[in-house]
Amino acid sequence: MFNDKISFKAVILAAGKGTRMKSSKPKVLHEIFSKPLLGWVVDAVNDIYPQSDTKSIVVVGCGAGEVEDYLKKYENVSCVLQKEQLGTGHAVSVAAEELKDFCGTVLITCGDTPLLKASTMRAMLEYHTEHNCDVTVMSAIFENPFGYGRIVRAQDGSIEGIVEQKDANEEQKVIKEINTGVYCLKWESVKNAFKELKNNNSQGEYYLTDIVGWAKEKNKKVLSFVIKNPDETLGINSRSQLACATLIMKNEKLEELMENGVSIVDTLSTSISPDTQIGADTIIYPNTYISGKNKIGSNCKIGPFSHFRGDVEVGDYSKVGNFVELKNAKIGSHTNVSHLSYVGDATLGSNVNIGAGTIFANYNSITKEKKRSTLKDGVSIGSNTVIVAPVELKENVFVGAGSVITKDVEENSLALCRTPQKEYPNWVIKQKNLLNKKGEE
Repeated sequence: MFNDKISFKAVILAAGKGTRMKSSKPKVLHEIFSKPLLGWVVDAVNDIYPQSDTKSIVVVGCGAGEVEDYLKKYENVSCVLQKEQLGTGHAVSVAAEELKDFCGTVLITCGDTPLLKASTMRAMLEYHTEHNCDVTVMSAIFENPFGYGRIVRAQDGSIEGIVEQKDANEEQKVIKEINTGVYCLKWESVKNAFKELKNNNSQGEYYLTDIVGWAKEKNKKVLSFVIKNPDETLGINSRSQLACATLIMKNEKLEELMENGVSIVDTLSTSISPDTQIGADTIIYPNTYISGKNKIGSNCKIGPFSHFRGDVEVGDYSKVGNFVELKNAKIGSHTNVSHLSYVGDATLGSNVNIGAGTIFANYNSITKEKKRSTLKDGVSIGSNTVIVAPVELKENVFVGAGSVITKDVEENSLALCRTPQKEYPNWVIKQKNLLNKKGEE
């Protein structure tokens, strides 16, 4: 098995408009579990060899400004603009300037394939290197290949070319092996192809698929890497396909968690992001939705009707219960946030108890700032309390129900903030008498 890290650069094609999405948002910025499609792709590429300094070039076009803004979070990603969408071959030629001094493998993939795994791309890179290929095409076997380019093979089994659906004849349309749009290229061997591609097809576009025919003419070595799980290659071109990919991603994650000792009470109503880690013997109750990147410990109880919005850590033996929403929160071990509460931008220690209806007021809608609150070990919060950030409640603080906490509280203290209760005897009777008098008048 080839184990050494392979030096490569990735070109990610993300310039398409996505007309079938019927949206003003660029297609690659539509989300699954609160992460854009393009984010899933970039993260997968970065995870091929996590400790390496892999560089990705993203070809942007429609909605370029929005896409570039999103990609600013990645230090190892650069963008090139495809001003006119003249095909996938043209898109790679736009990226070629960034690769002019590069000698090595170029991995080409699409920005709308969120299910493609790092392990699959790693296996393809290693296959490409082991076989000393000039061009390696990732292919898949589809029972219904409609819409995909077909892999056309010669009698000896070698790849003869790739024919797009729009250009395929009736014989070619029944071929079930399809092109996934993922390639490995020995760049110094094939880079000249992008100066020679032709657009003599029904769309008048420069197809990346034509690089196979070009390579065959130049006696280059062309092989296919047949993917084991065709679902990984699903490209998103419509809302229906987006929903399908979300369901596949969800089910794969739930199966993985259950295999590793997590109990999912109801898989139909539970959704958990692949970016979430959960420890063994934790139970996830129905109607729980967990998006973003989170880490949940062992022996926890989550749900029913819990909502994690990302950047949440929950320690071992803790409970997050009915109708609780968490975001950017760190919760220690043996801590309970049992029902009807919002915990955002907060750090909760161990053995903390949050009463029903507790709200962490963390956001200033005028300044757009978020502040953080800290509750140390052993804090107990009474029901219907508001914690107004930024505050710190030190060890073993007890907050009475119905309080609004706006200042720090010292350890072992009782904190109360209530209007004194007043009682007005016979008030209801007096009000009814007044109404009766008015009615008589």
